[in-house]
Amino acid sequence: MKSRHIAGITAALAVAATLSSALPAEAASTVRIYRVYYDSPGSDNRSNTSLNAEWVQIINRGSTPRSLTGWKLRDRTGYTYTFGSFRLGARKTVYVHTGRGTDTTKNLYWGRRAYVWNNTGDTAYLRSSSGKSIDSCSWGRSGSSRYC
Repeated sequence: MKSRHIAGITAALAVAATLSSALPAEAASTVRIYRVYYDSPGSDNRSNTSLNAEWVQIINRGSTPRSLTGWKLRDRTGYTYTFGSFRLGARKTVYVHTGRGTDTTKNLYWGRRAYVWNNTGDTAYLRSSSGKSIDSCSWGRSGSSRYC
């Protein structure tokens, strides 16, 4: 009886150790790139409307809000958007638009006057304020958007 009890405790401790080592990685991965709309509809005329139809959607799949202050979103070339003071709610998304606009809890604006995301293929990278790679999303020549 005693050996079964010890075996049960040992098994429970092993499961607890596995779960506790998985928690930091799981917590870090709750914020992800959800979708990139890299080819805005219509002609690429660099109007603010067209620029803002090019965006990256970031999702927080976690059950608690996450601070994205100082995080960076960049393309393969190195164009970089740095999040200002921003908190992404639990189970919420935010769109980072290429053009100009007024930031809200649902829409952020890069303020660029030229396109960032290449229609013929590119990669979006998301990094934490400490520079840790959080997520990336790549696409090729076909389509106008990519779910990641």
